[in-house]
Amino acid sequence: MRALTSSLALFAITIPAAAQPPSYLNFEAGPVRPAALSPDGARLFVANTPDDRLEIFDLSGALPRHAGSVPVGLSPVAVAAQSDARVWVVNHLSDSVSVVDVGSTPPRVLATLLVGDEPSDIVFAGTSRRRAFVTAAHRGQAHPSPRGEYDRPGVGRADVWVLDPDDLAASPTIVTLFGDRPRALAVSPDGATVYAAVFFSGNRTTTVSEELVCNGGPSAPACATGPGGLPAPNDNHRGELGPEVGLIVRFDPTRSIWTDELGRDWSAAVRFDLPDYDVFAIDADSATERDRWAGVGTVLYAMATSPTSGALYVSNTEAMNHVRFEGPGDYVRTMGLREGQPASVRGHLHEARITVVDDAGVRPRHLNPHIPYDALVTPDGVRERSLSTPLGLAVSGDGETLYVAAYGSSAIGVLSTASLASGAIDTAPSRVIELGDPGPVGPSGLVLDETRGRLYAVTRFDASLVTVELASRTVLDRARMHTPEPAATIVGRPMLYDARFTSSNGEASCGTCHVFGDLDGLAWDLGDPDADTLPNPNPRGPIGALVPFHPLKGPMTTQSLRGMADHGPMHWRGDRTGGNATPPASPLDEAAAFGEFNGAFDALLGRDEGPLRPDEMRRFTQFVLGLVYPPNPIRALDNGLRPDEARGRQIYFERAGIDTIATCNRCHGLDRAQGFFGGNGETTFENETQEFKVPHLRNLYQKVGMFGMAAVPFFLPGDNAHQGPQVRGFGFLHDGSTDTLFRFFRATVFTFPNDTERRDMEAFMMAFDTALAPIVGQQVTLTEASGPEVDARIDLFIARAAAPLVWPGGTMTTECDLIAHGVHEGEARGWLRGADGRFRSDRAAEAPLTDEALRAIGRAGALTYTCAPPGAGVRMALDRDEDGAFDRDELDRGDDPASRPFVAIPDPERPGTPPPPPPVDGGLLDGAVSDRDGGAPRVDAGPGEEPADGGCGCRAGARGLGAPAALGLATPLLAGLRRRRRA
Repeated sequence: MRALTSSLALFAITIPAAAQPPSYLNFEAGPVRPAALSPDGARLFVANTPDDRLEIFDLSGALPRHAGSVPVGLSPVAVAAQSDARVWVVNHLSDSVSVVDVGSTPPRVLATLLVGDEPSDIVFAGTSRRRAFVTAAHRGQAHPSPRGEYDRPGVGRADVWVLDPDDLAASPTIVTLFGDRPRALAVSPDGATVYAAVFFSGNRTTTVSEELVCNGGPSAPACATGPGGLPAPNDNHRGELGPEVGLIVRFDPTRSIWTDELGRDWSAAVRFDLPDYDVFAIDADSATERDRWAGVGTVLYAMATSPTSGALYVSNTEAMNHVRFEGPGDYVRTMGLREGQPASVRGHLHEARITVVDDAGVRPRHLNPHIPYDALVTPDGVRERSLSTPLGLAVSGDGETLYVAAYGSSAIGVLSTASLASGAIDTAPSRVIELGDPGPVGPSGLVLDETRGRLYAVTRFDASLVTVELASRTVLDRARMHTPEPAATIVGRPMLYDARFTSSNGEASCGTCHVFGDLDGLAWDLGDPDADTLPNPNPRGPIGALVPFHPLKGPMTTQSLRGMADHGPMHWRGDRTGGNATPPASPLDEAAAFGEFNGAFDALLGRDEGPLRPDEMRRFTQFVLGLVYPPNPIRALDNGLRPDEARGRQIYFERAGIDTIATCNRCHGLDRAQGFFGGNGETTFENETQEFKVPHLRNLYQKVGMFGMAAVPFFLPGDNAHQGPQVRGFGFLHDGSTDTLFRFFRATVFTFPNDTERRDMEAFMMAFDTALAPIVGQQVTLTEASGPEVDARIDLFIARAAAPLVWPGGTMTTECDLIAHGVHEGEARGWLRGADGRFRSDRAAEAPLTDEALRAIGRAGALTYTCAPPGAGVRMALDRDEDGAFDRDELDRGDDPASRPFVAIPDPERPGTPPPPPPVDGGLLDGAVSDRDGGAPRVDAGPGEEPADGGCGCRAGARGLGAPAALGLATPLLAGLRRRRRA
């Protein structure tokens, strides 16, 4: 052990540990198709999303047995078996597809195929199922148009890449569909048709700009820009008038107009069409679009087809963002307003649905018709029957039963397809197969194994493979997979998604709108007429009077939960601020600011029991502040700027008075050392009716797709013609009413001399920095057949792995940790590049290899290089469980390289239950193996044998589970909660 320790210490000298960011970063990629059965039914392949691996399970025994683990790309989210010997894995953060040979011993990656940004799903279809189809966003470094044509109106932004498994080097065909980013795929029973679903497909709503809504509220007559003012109420329960704001309107296809809750026609204020295409049919052999359907849903998660009828089932949610307000709705009801309409969206944000698409048309079916949304208090027994956030689907061989993974319910719903067809949805408790044992588990994907009478579920919260016996509908086995996630991430995740705990009707959760911790592509008007005006204690920017926060605030787009650390007060206005906490904290304290969201569990989610307990809210806070943004997919991989982006950056930093006051950077601070990426927590006046917190600028590329806007005085006149069909209903600014950044830079406050400079600034905004360099996640596989382009890509990786990068907090690191995986001399191996340019292997005593020597190993077999996040290289390549012993050294002595103890997820306790006892031993959650993991020491394999768990860390959990782990949460994530001080 002394020799091993010395070797580790020497390696640490070459890459100083103090300079490294955490070894795990949570991107919260959403699983899409996380498991697949081999064609012969002998094995199950599972995407281990947090550990960046493909796990292989042998099904020949009484229960699934772990049989292998293969490193793939970052955040694998979908798996498809091409054959018994070859499996394809979609890597969401690596923009790649790993082709894995699972027929060899050990299994290995044969090829890495590059696709568009954030690929999500994969299926095989066409004649003899010989073509691979992969969904990806219409942008990214491997895309023919890396910048995604962000300045072109009327462009489809959902791509399906068609790849040839028989010729992996062949150029792909890209089918571009008229929608925003795509997600799920499905195949017709005969393999002739591929169905593709748009993820955030929208619901034909948009925001009318405040300047187009007549001033004066409900009594305002029609004016030159609209049919009237805001519908009542325009004040709160104290009679305090709210600000003049915009209005969310919805397209009414029966009248062919854009209308509000009063039925008024706002069509003159909307200068584009929103066809809302949700699902597309692609001819698998010709790779051409054949059909499309609208009205399927707002957020589309997964699809499956009936093997008998060919009917298509789509799991989705339908948003209620056309309804204004959160809160109890007392003032609205007392005043007799909005009769026959909801008083607020409390507990009724997105309805969980399955939509049937077949010859009879598009038929959405609400999964929870038993929920009495208008009840002031939800009756007992409702939440247990609800199915929340429907993800993965599976259809029985006879086509009579649909199984749905209810992510937010920790359950599987069992539905009759005949009932779905008729609309008579059974909501009896017997339709629910409970998976939580005892805590929430988050099922994300399903695989049906009718030969064995089983259903396999992949659960995300506890990273497990759960085996369900169909006849008894009981859990037979729960095998937990190794995860590198910190304890705070594991125990905090359910607070985002667990609808049974965070709402009383069992359908609503924060994750309903913050989909996988991100956006839902919509704007909401979530003012509360029953609330009071609050002071604004936030730090002020160059100008502004710190106007108090009125409880009515108008439409505001859903903001991401990613990257909230280091950006101070929260919400568009900064009205969630530690300055208004009890007791008051610093307005720049992100943890205190997020704590101010606790009231939303009652006011928005409809949690009759009220806010979370402090320990529960603390778990949620630490989870959220650990979420990070991925690299910018538009930025060049060498982290350089194209000429127009560089000119825009120069204006951003150097053009004094660009808004007549300061440089862009004065307000939208870009300072990596402080963790500022476009915002620093300050509030400023923006020529709006309210003052706003200066927003960050990291995700502007996600908001492209709405083109067309009526003339308003805030912008220079011109280009206000109707733009025709578009793929999004919301664009930029807090309310999503501004269609493009180019138009934003035509605001009268700016001093740009011409449109060329505005385009340059737009280009820089689209390539804006995130904490991670654009090279992170990128991959390439070197083989004997590789051409010079592969070597050039490896050269690029090496250059970026040596390029310095300032990490938030001010420490120096490099743009990535360059790692390599492959099979050498019959063993699965890993290597990490050190600061001296040599590659250290996963055997501590081995001498490091030169670049040339490692490439020779690749050419003799297959070696996959990956630019891992800085700080993650040791874990991903050398020491999987971070116990200080290298992986091959552990395997050589028959030990387990993935033996990190598992974390027990607490069982959500109903309010009124006494809180758990104080943490023991400092409260670390991963200090011991819990009863949930079997509660017994692991038995080492004999010399030369594989460990009993196959080196995956997979263990079958005991049916009876131990008490929840202590909740002190002293984890590495605390390092991210940096408190900033200003003079």
